[in-house]
Amino acid sequence: MKILIKYIFIICVVQSTLFAMQNHAVVLQYHRFDETKYPSTSISMKLFRQQIEYLVKNNYNILPLSKIIQYLQKNKKLPEKTVSITIDDAYHSVYTKAYPLLKKYNLPFTIFVNSVPVIHESVYYLTWDEMREMGKYGAEFANHTYSHQYLVRDGIKNPKDYKKYVTKEIEMCEMKIEKELGKKVCTHPKILAYPFGEYDVKLMQLVKSLDYVGVAQNSAPISSQSNFMALTRFPMSGGFGEMEQFVLKINTLPLPLQSISNEDTLVDASNNPPSLTLTLTKPLKDLQCFTADGEKIMMEWLSDTTVKIQSKLPLEYPRNHYTCTAHAKDNAWYWYSHLWVILKEK
Repeated sequence: MKILIKYIFIICVVQSTLFAMQNHAVVLQYHRFDETKYPSTSISMKLFRQQIEYLVKNNYNILPLSKIIQYLQKNKKLPEKTVSITIDDAYHSVYTKAYPLLKKYNLPFTIFVNSVPVIHESVYYLTWDEMREMGKYGAEFANHTYSHQYLVRDGIKNPKDYKKYVTKEIEMCEMKIEKELGKKVCTHPKILAYPFGEYDVKLMQLVKSLDYVGVAQNSAPISSQSNFMALTRFPMSGGFGEMEQFVLKINTLPLPLQSISNEDTLVDASNNPPSLTLTLTKPLKDLQCFTADGEKIMMEWLSDTTVKIQSKLPLEYPRNHYTCTAHAKDNAWYWYSHLWVILKEK
């Protein structure tokens, strides 16, 4: 009888571990693979292989980004240790380098396609046939605009034509990828990755009106409480994905935020350096914040849970971000990142 009870206890523990659920996920972002000519957007296949094998061996749940978003939008629980693999721009090295490894382990992945170079059959980009093949083995595809322009900055230069211009960039891409790739294109929901990761309030509102989810490039895990017009991802290229950092980032938790002072990102001479006020749902005394350059940010606690943060120095063109972290349970870290789009002085 004691043996039977012990056996039942073990089974219950194993089942509770296997079916542990959570309300957040980590999204990884890649561009190129083994293209040493472009170090800021490329990752070596040696390192990429180490990352993928780590995920597989440690039983991470790799899900398509569209499925993760569906769950989070409905506030449904995800499997514990959920990660998504996303790849921007549709460079050809995705097919020749990354795809064979992802196919080997039967892992899903999401490719954001900017369609002009594919239409023009650039040798540096994927072909429609290659994408169709990858679609049979785990790939899904989403919108990265027609010609990959600076939407925020172009809108500021030409505000009169802004809505028409941005809408055309998004809808022309969507029309083309749906025609070529059919059901492998994310449509429930439709997903747009912002070119260069740049967005502002005006662009987010337009993207929302077109019924898209917006995806950014500043780093943090995503949850049901995330801004679905600016979902965050962890860039893995340019030295950001070394294994120690990789392991830390795939185990991050969303910073427990109640509110943010504003969702805008634009910085000009009048508000540089910008300030940001975060209100937490609980006190975090070891919270620290840094700029993209690694400079520690000044912090003024307005209460036990509200903090105003501001860089000591003006932020440099073209982009920067404030990243805030704090210790969480089991050696994990809370993580939040806010994008800043710095405008050139006239």
